[in-house]
Amino acid sequence: MIEGVKHIVAVASGKGGVGKSTVTVNLALAMAAEGYRVGILDADIHGPSQAQMLGVGEGVRPQSSSGNGFLPLQVHGIQAMSMAFMVDTREPMVWRGPMVAGAFQQMLTQTAWDNVDYLFIDMPPGTGDIQLTLAQKVPVDGAVIVTTPQDIALLDARKGIEMFRKVNVPVLGVVENMSLHLCSHCGHSEPIFGEGGGERIAAEYDTRVLGRLPLTMSIREQVDGGRPTVVAEPDGEVTGTFLDMARQVAEQIRERGGNEGPEISFS
Repeated sequence: MIEGVKHIVAVASGKGGVGKSTVTVNLALAMAAEGYRVGILDADIHGPSQAQMLGVGEGVRPQSSSGNGFLPLQVHGIQAMSMAFMVDTREPMVWRGPMVAGAFQQMLTQTAWDNVDYLFIDMPPGTGDIQLTLAQKVPVDGAVIVTTPQDIALLDARKGIEMFRKVNVPVLGVVENMSLHLCSHCGHSEPIFGEGGGERIAAEYDTRVLGRLPLTMSIREQVDGGRPTVVAEPDGEVTGTFLDMARQVAEQIRERGGNEGPEISFS
């Protein structure tokens, strides 16, 4: 287990562009609003986005901890670590897989988390190096899969679920993002990416739909501006959805008694 962390939740998707980082940061902030101590680790080495979403200014660096590690940054009441805190985010990370996995492992093991109840890991899209490194190095209590209702996104979400099953990580549920487009002028709602996809995939894999999120400009504007919805509109409807998701995640992990299983190795 990671020192200073009780439970680890991976937030993942089979493909990019489905709003996984937006869901991660709001879910983490909702868990903190529920009274837990929360950390967020941005595991997307090539495209870290949590620094901007949390409103951390460019050039802000973590301080060294006693020993050989780093202190996470404290933002909006949660602890955060990201590759974006270490490098110039305008420079591309032109790295091969082993270097990417090594950087992730370093952040995973050398961040001095302070008594965190839930560490949310914002995974990069896909089923590659980072996912395998996570499964090998630490016991993960559960995974949350983010998808849109679109058939092509669901196809990739299935791969994400199958991957976590292969490494014995429970899938806590599916978040259906962009499930309805709400017109900001007339209020008309329309399922532009299709509908029912979350239920179909949840039924197929015996898991649940944790929640559905609308496709609205405000959610995007808030994360782009460094004040995610849960912070910007604490009494809003979308925040209520995230709070409900956080309760379901905590409840499932409590029921499962955490992940006490063996660590997994690949040959």
